[in-house]
Amino acid sequence: MAWEERWHPLRREWVVISSHRNERPWHGERVADAARPLPSYVPDCYLCPGNVRSSGQQNAAYRGVYVFDNDHPCVGPAAPAVSVPPAGQGIYQTRRAAGSARVVCYTPRHDLTLAQLPESDVLSLLQALQAQYRELGALEGVRHVLVFENKGEVVGVSNPHPHCQIYATNFVFKTIELEAQAQAEYLSEHGRPLFQEILRAEVADGRRLLARRDQALSFIPYFARYPYETYVTPRDTRPSLADLDGAELIDFAAVLHETLIRLDNLWRMSFPYVMVLHQSPTDTSYPGFHFHIQIHPPLRKPGLLKYLAGPEIGGGNFLNDTAPEEKAAELQAVPSVHYKDGGEGAA
Repeated sequence: MAWEERWHPLRREWVVISSHRNERPWHGERVADAARPLPSYVPDCYLCPGNVRSSGQQNAAYRGVYVFDNDHPCVGPAAPAVSVPPAGQGIYQTRRAAGSARVVCYTPRHDLTLAQLPESDVLSLLQALQAQYRELGALEGVRHVLVFENKGEVVGVSNPHPHCQIYATNFVFKTIELEAQAQAEYLSEHGRPLFQEILRAEVADGRRLLARRDQALSFIPYFARYPYETYVTPRDTRPSLADLDGAELIDFAAVLHETLIRLDNLWRMSFPYVMVLHQSPTDTSYPGFHFHIQIHPPLRKPGLLKYLAGPEIGGGNFLNDTAPEEKAAELQAVPSVHYKDGGEGAA
């Protein structure tokens, strides 16, 4: 049982670990498992192949990964000009929401998740995301390419068709900016990459490791802010997914796939999460930046959310009601074959 504060070196902030509070009485709201059979194709789904989207555009009859420009973008080349703030309000600033927003469908199958896809399809998706990072990062005015997947109704997803989104923006998202600064300063001061120090510590401890291959691994970090927060990373320092070579990408795909399977197998459900690719911004070189994926599942128990409240929203620091070592042990104990594929007896 842990009751302590742990330093988050990438964000340079303290995380309160208080696993003794995880069994406290709870009379609040619980979330139901939204598990229900889905068809492989839905005629009115705007992500299924061949269907017409709200914009009037028709999806291709795709059979693999499918990428298209978001019909309702938050940033884009067609963003309107902005008005100048009224006189006397010089403290305020406004600018065009320029950039690009895209949707990436993983598969034509409406009823599958990334964890359920064949490992070869996970590899194909990562190869497509490599190409997107290179293409969008080369656009004039783009400083950062953010790739993320919101999975599950409890994180606000309106369409279960497996997909992620890409925002190519004229600014660097704050979390990535903080990580880039922390890693560059650590490299300058100590002569070695910060993330390599994290990997050395995690491998030496071993208790929080989840999946391992020669060139990639996953773990729940010592300083996890969410109960099942998981990092998936190449072993060598690479600025972005696009910098992984063929062998590295194969191992990375295998580790990502196994990690997502273990999450599903824990409670035999499609585990909701927010998954974000932490890649180096594209506007200049960021010394020491180590690409990795962060997976933030919002559940701390079946049906019970990790709510963001006073400490997180009001105070700005996270309180984790569980010990990362305990959560990692739970995930280590489950099979590495998906339960829907007969993984009960796998190890």
